[in-house]
Amino acid sequence: MTEKKSVRPAEAAALLGVCRDTVYVLMRSGRLRSVKLGRARLIPIAAIDDFLSANEEAAA
Repeated sequence: MTEKKSVRPAEAAALLGVCRDTVYVLMRSGRLRSVKLGRARLIPIAAIDDFLSANEEAAA
């Protein structure tokens, strides 16, 4: 089975440990990249990694 390359906002929220609404706020502000595919909004796993790295550097 192949590894997922993107997740839906609810799955991203679970990975980040925040609520789904927070993920939408992060996407709207441009802090968390996402792509639209039809009616679905998908967040690349790489975007989650980038978001976490950026926040880790800011906290240091």
